[in-house]
Amino acid sequence: MPRFELPADKRFTNEVRIPIRWGDMDAMGHLNNTLYFRYLEIVRIAWFDEMGCGPNPKGEGPVIVNAYCNFIRQLEYPGEVIARHYVGAAGRSSLETYVTLERVDQPGTIYAEGGAKLVWVDFPSQRSVPLPDWLRQRSGA
Repeated sequence: MPRFELPADKRFTNEVRIPIRWGDMDAMGHLNNTLYFRYLEIVRIAWFDEMGCGPNPKGEGPVIVNAYCNFIRQLEYPGEVIARHYVGAAGRSSLETYVTLERVDQPGTIYAEGGAKLVWVDFPSQRSVPLPDWLRQRSGA
């Protein structure tokens, strides 16, 4: 089965530890697939927060235009996940982001990997605009 491959030239930005909660399990006894996307979101939002890039409906900011996740191994309760966030190629108004998910008790074993393409948008005009210079500098793009 084909997978989206994470590029080798991605740059690490941050990581977050996320506890696996009992209520996150599905009827099959493993983490529900929607929660993988939530974990990807948690570490991406932490990166935004670290850069001071909070939501601003009257200004500019990122919008997700594509998101994906490769489910490699089942995450199960109890446990804690390390979500590592990376950035990749930048375009005029877009930036590729990537995330890997590992268990704290099994470092180096990837349970899932995914990403999202962000487009920088002027919210009042609802149009894409060039990535700000500060974002390019902070992300190494």
